[in-house]
Amino acid sequence: MPTLKEKLADGTSRIVMPICTIPSPIVVQTLAAAGCASVIVDLEHGAIDYGTAKAMIAATAGTDCAPLVRIAENTDAQVKRAMDLGAEGIMFPLIRDAEEAAWAVSSLRYPPHGHRSFGPFIAAQHFATTMPGYPAVIAERAICCLLAETVEAIDNIEEICAVPGVDLVVPAPFDLSTALGDPGNFEAPAFVEAMATLEAAITKVGLPMGSIALNQAAADALFARGHRVIASADVLWLRAAAAEAVSWCQTP
Repeated sequence: MPTLKEKLADGTSRIVMPICTIPSPIVVQTLAAAGCASVIVDLEHGAIDYGTAKAMIAATAGTDCAPLVRIAENTDAQVKRAMDLGAEGIMFPLIRDAEEAAWAVSSLRYPPHGHRSFGPFIAAQHFATTMPGYPAVIAERAICCLLAETVEAIDNIEEICAVPGVDLVVPAPFDLSTALGDPGNFEAPAFVEAMATLEAAITKVGLPMGSIALNQAAADALFARGHRVIASADVLWLRAAAAEAVSWCQTP
């Protein structure tokens, strides 16, 4: 089966990549069994500690689902610990410029191509290899996913997209609308213009992009604008499914 990196690079694959905020390997296992190509273990906004994150990453074993981790802040310590748990890549929040994007790429790679420190005691087991063999395995698979969710990212998006080694750029609507001073208003002219700027720059260089879709209509709208990755959050899916079930019980 192709890796997530290969799916992102092929230019045609559409990918579901839910964000897991619930600290549960069972949730990850269920999403993987449903056919999700990737999950994001959320250490930025989720209720997940490192031990549970490892169990969630391990829950993808034997499936075609790539476990990524959204780190809480962009530091070498956060990246190396998540990768050493067996993550297949990192979602980097709040990327503002090309310098930060270049650091993100470098943080995933070992010298001489990057600056990640060596200690894949656990990661080597996840990929069924040895510690000496792990660098070659992860070099072929590691995903660098950047969140474009700041005003600075809008201004610098062309330079960000030109950084070699970026695999995926995600214009994040909730943070972006908040940064523009109108949280959750996706119809605001400033937000619509910002999204158009981001989408045009990302599409121009041929990078895959994705964003949040809470229903099929939203997903279709993203696909029509060139997105290939759609995401939501486990809690939002759970709430929506529960709300639908509650609606079945409403008195006519």
